[in-house]
Amino acid sequence: MSPSYFSSTLQAFLRLSENEIIGVISKYHSQKIVAEQRAAWAAQVQLLKRELTALDEDGHIFFEFMIPRMGRRADVVLVYRGIIFVIEFKVNATSYLSADLRQTHGYALDLKNFHRGSHEKAIIPCLVATAASTQLASVKLEEDGVAAPLKLNGQDLGLLISQIAESQGAPAFDAETWAVSGYLPTPTIVEAAQALYANHAVEDISRNEADATNLSVTSKSLLALIHQARLNSEKIICFVTGVPGAGKTLVGLNIASEHSNPNEKEYSVFLSGNHSLVVVLQEALARDRAAREGIGIGDARRQTSQFIQNIHKFRDSALDGSTPPEKVAVFDEAQRAWNKEQASKFMRQKRGKLDFDQSEPEFLIEVMDRHKDWAVIVALIGGGQEINTGEVGLAGWLNALEGRFNNWKAYCSPELFQAEYVSDGITQDSLAGKIMLNELHLSTSMRSFRSSDLSSFVHHVVAGNAELARSYAAKLEGKYPILVTRDLAKAKAWVKSKARATESAGLLASSNGLRLKPDGIFVKNTIEPQNWFLGDVDDVRSSHFLEDVATEFDVQGLELDWCVVAWDADYRYAKQGFEHWRFHGSRWQHRNSEDDKRYLENAYRVLLTRARQGMVVYVPAGDDDDATRLKGFYDATYSHLGQCGFRMI
Repeated sequence: MSPSYFSSTLQAFLRLSENEIIGVISKYHSQKIVAEQRAAWAAQVQLLKRELTALDEDGHIFFEFMIPRMGRRADVVLVYRGIIFVIEFKVNATSYLSADLRQTHGYALDLKNFHRGSHEKAIIPCLVATAASTQLASVKLEEDGVAAPLKLNGQDLGLLISQIAESQGAPAFDAETWAVSGYLPTPTIVEAAQALYANHAVEDISRNEADATNLSVTSKSLLALIHQARLNSEKIICFVTGVPGAGKTLVGLNIASEHSNPNEKEYSVFLSGNHSLVVVLQEALARDRAAREGIGIGDARRQTSQFIQNIHKFRDSALDGSTPPEKVAVFDEAQRAWNKEQASKFMRQKRGKLDFDQSEPEFLIEVMDRHKDWAVIVALIGGGQEINTGEVGLAGWLNALEGRFNNWKAYCSPELFQAEYVSDGITQDSLAGKIMLNELHLSTSMRSFRSSDLSSFVHHVVAGNAELARSYAAKLEGKYPILVTRDLAKAKAWVKSKARATESAGLLASSNGLRLKPDGIFVKNTIEPQNWFLGDVDDVRSSHFLEDVATEFDVQGLELDWCVVAWDADYRYAKQGFEHWRFHGSRWQHRNSEDDKRYLENAYRVLLTRARQGMVVYVPAGDDDDATRLKGFYDATYSHLGQCGFRMI
């Protein structure tokens, strides 16, 4: 499939008439053509014909060039003398709007990061506002070979392109081969959810890793098992595991989006107890659908709230003994379901169910077991991510099956025994009778497209193993920057200097990092996740301002491009390794419970794996005049991070 609606050598483009060019573009345009759109194309063609005539060498021009991860098309891409020019037009615009500059810059960055043929190429984004004054600036390529957007009105465009090409001296390449070289997108969870909800195939958002089971293989395996369960009147549960950021949530969203119509025989629902994830995804899908289909935002929100639901709402609606309409329930972050003690306490105190005496997994399986013929549960397990009291882990689901639900078939991956992925309590006996499928494990992280070694690096950092962490830090070198500093202003400045175009940035900290307060980091303040994650760069409520801090509870399952991670004395390094503390009242107290210790470790594991492109860790200098912030609480942690391979600034 051609990535553009019109592709031609520059010489051929100059020979063709305006009507011939627009005719070709219109033929492939999927939306209803309106006069305004045709007029815009006509203005673009006229300007380019006038300005590019003077170019002294052959080039190649593309109109409506697909930018798949962003789900949009760049107006024009010109390949000339080894340089890629991404040209976005705003016909009759009298100024250069920030949103338009970010859009144009974003197209260039997207090509650089995800288009195979563009990785080593110089890319110059150009915003052409035809009624504005040109604001010429020197062209400076960043480390990745992408320049800041040029602000032009189109006059002397050809001359400028010629001058840039001459100064860069880049080797020429075949433009047609470049265009079809392949696109390996790594969308954010929000972008991926929007693509799936808009009926894009999961292959369109998958990286094709030769050494890893990718999303499409896992999704196809699960869809086949669901279909098999319906045909054979079986009840099955599938455990999908994977490293942090491998795409487990995307797999679940794909399953639910494939069968989101309540009238379908294999009607499915995506369920999560992660409030932030549910709120952010519901709002992102609603905004996207409202824009695509021209419907009211209220109607769009009602529709997306059926596709993605809070697991607690699903659970509570079944307390009356009713059978849910969904035949397939996808439980995201299933390891975070409550154990019997926590679930019973909540039901008795908050729901008035005095006789409730089950773990959450046991009750949820019982709810789906109410279907007389068949049912499927897909449990997405993110090992090493239990971060709250009473979270049962994978063992709780297996224990529930062993009791009352021997009629359920269970499928899982042999990778369950890898310590990085799964909580304690799993033995060979736990898996007796389970059907093993390699396809149910995702072994490569998609979150950081710059390096698949991030999760292993973070695992060893949190475990206190500096030597092993340093070996993985060497693999990150040049791909994924990891820095540490004692200066919060420097940390914020570094992140702001890195985030370009539509890239996101945010400030993160542990929910128990209460003594970060003197630095202006208030972890007890609540954020509105939909505004923090989805807000524009000009919205003071958004993550971009680096003012409101998000904790592990806010960001688990979501991601940002660049992060400042503030590290408090709750998880502090000492001679014997890390110590686990909790700030209570006016002083620090030791954590003695092994579960509490694990939750704290996992909190930092979550925080350190949120950044897709790079992070800087801020460790306070401390203050010996404040007994709760002594320098000794922080110095060893800072030193440990340096030993792990974080570059000190």
